[in-house]
Amino acid sequence: MIPAFGAGAAIARLEALENDYTGMETVEAVHDDEASLDDDDDVYIQKKQKGTKRKTRQAKALENARKATRNFLELLHEANLEALPPHVPSYLRAAVGPPSSTCRRHFCTVCGFTSNYTCGKCGMRFCSIRCQKIHDDTRCLKFVA
Repeated sequence: MIPAFGAGAAIARLEALENDYTGMETVEAVHDDEASLDDDDDVYIQKKQKGTKRKTRQAKALENARKATRNFLELLHEANLEALPPHVPSYLRAAVGPPSSTCRRHFCTVCGFTSNYTCGKCGMRFCSIRCQKIHDDTRCLKFVA
């Protein structure tokens, strides 16, 4: 029998255990004197499994095949860029323009904003004193060399 002080917790645990057995369906037996538990009277009836594990394994295998690491040449070959019409721009037909007459843009290695300053120790760029402090604490390569 369940003690009175822990009845609520015990009932909650029993309900949680019953919910865990979702694959089995219970059938109540008749509580007569004549009732017996023969092979004919099964108390538990197994539900039919639909082979969900096999489907998920196949689905995972297909997903892994799609996500497999491929190099750049394999991706270009898979894109079949040669079959595109000549007027459609593609990676193989892209033309590079003349070199820029303006200066290159330099970006902060900490936040990505445009930078005006460089580290005297390692040469990496930063944009502000705050980014310089972060760079000095974590990113400066003065100890690597």
